[in-house]
Amino acid sequence: MADDLLSKYQTDVKGLTLVPGGGGCFEVSLNGKRIYSKLETGEYPTVGQITSAIEANT
Repeated sequence: MADDLLSKYQTDVKGLTLVPGGGGCFEVSLNGKRIYSKLETGEYPTVGQITSAIEANT
C-alpha cells in the first residue's frame, strides 16, 4: 500500500512513516489527523479507501 500511495502522490508526499504494531491495528493519519482506523471499521482498507480519505481531508 505504501508503494501505491507514493506512486500516486509522488512529490506531494513529504514523508511516510510505517510503524509496526500488533493487535490488528492499521491506522492512517494525515498531518496528525487519523483518517482511517481498522480498529474502528473492523476491515483492512483498500488503496482506494485510503486515497478517498486523503482526498477528503486535503
